[in-house]
Amino acid sequence: MPRPMWSGSISFGLVNIPVKLYNAVKKKSIHFNQLRKSDGCRIRLKKICPSDGAEVPAENIVKGYEISPDQYVIVTSDELEAIQPKNAHTISIEDFVELGQIDPLYYDNCYYLTPDKGAGKAYSLLLAAMRKTSKVAIARVVMRNKEYLTAIRPAGNALSLSTMHFADEIIAADQLEELPVDVPEPDTRELAMAEQLIESLSTGFEPAKYHDQYHHQVLEMLEKKAEGQTVISQPEVKEGGKVIDLMAALEASISAIKNKNDGGKGQKLVKDTKPVAAARRKKASAQ
Repeated sequence: MPRPMWSGSISFGLVNIPVKLYNAVKKKSIHFNQLRKSDGCRIRLKKICPSDGAEVPAENIVKGYEISPDQYVIVTSDELEAIQPKNAHTISIEDFVELGQIDPLYYDNCYYLTPDKGAGKAYSLLLAAMRKTSKVAIARVVMRNKEYLTAIRPAGNALSLSTMHFADEIIAADQLEELPVDVPEPDTRELAMAEQLIESLSTGFEPAKYHDQYHHQVLEMLEKKAEGQTVISQPEVKEGGKVIDLMAALEASISAIKNKNDGGKGQKLVKDTKPVAAARRKKASAQ
C-alpha cells in the first residue's frame, strides 16, 4: 500500500486544501551487490578519513560547503531549517497556464496529490475547475530542504504534481557545439518522403505497449544462472553505416513499414532468437 511522502496543503487564492503527496512512479531497477571475486564475500563500503585512515561514524559527519580548495563552511540541519520558507508545508499556486505551453524538458518527477481529512469538497472543486478550463497550475513547494517549481494537473480522478526544473537549470540547445550549421534547405522530394515516413509510423500513444526489454532479459539471465544454466551470448547486431543515399533510405523504410502492415506477405519469416520471446512461447505451449 503506497504511503504518503509529504503532507501539507494547496494554497489556491484564499482557499486552503489539505493534501497528501504520493509517488506516482515505481521505478524498476536491478541492484547488484559488490562481492569479493575469490569467495563471494559481500564488500562493505566504509567512510574513511584520508588523513588518519580511521572510519568515521555517522554521528560524527557534518555538512560542509567548499568555498575554496580544502576550505569549508560547516552547516547544521538546524541552520538550514531556520532559513526555510515559512510556507514549507504549502503548495502555493502562482499561475494557471495551457499544458501545451510547457516544454517537456522542464518536467522531472511525478506524484499524486490526494485530499486529507475533511478536504474532499475543496479538492474536488479544484479538480473539476481545472478539468473545465483545461489549465495546468504552476506552483512552488519546499520538500527535503529544496524549493521546487511544480505543475499540477488532473490525472483521472486525482490531481497529479510534477516537479519541474527552473529555467536557469535547462541547457539551451544553441549551446551545443555539434549542431549542424549552414545546412541547405531540405530537398522537396526528400522532405515529402520524410513526412510520409512519419505519417506511416503515426499512431495513438499506448503506454502499455512499450516495455523495458533489457530489464526482462537481465531478469531472465539471472533466473537461468540461479538454476545453474549456461547463458549463451546473443549474436551481435550490425549497426547501419552512414547514410549515403538519403532518398533510397527513406524509400526502403517506407517499403519495410508497408510490408509489415501487410502482414509480411511475400517476406521470409525470421526466427525470433530473443530469449524473452522464446521463453514466452515455451510457457504458452506448456499451458
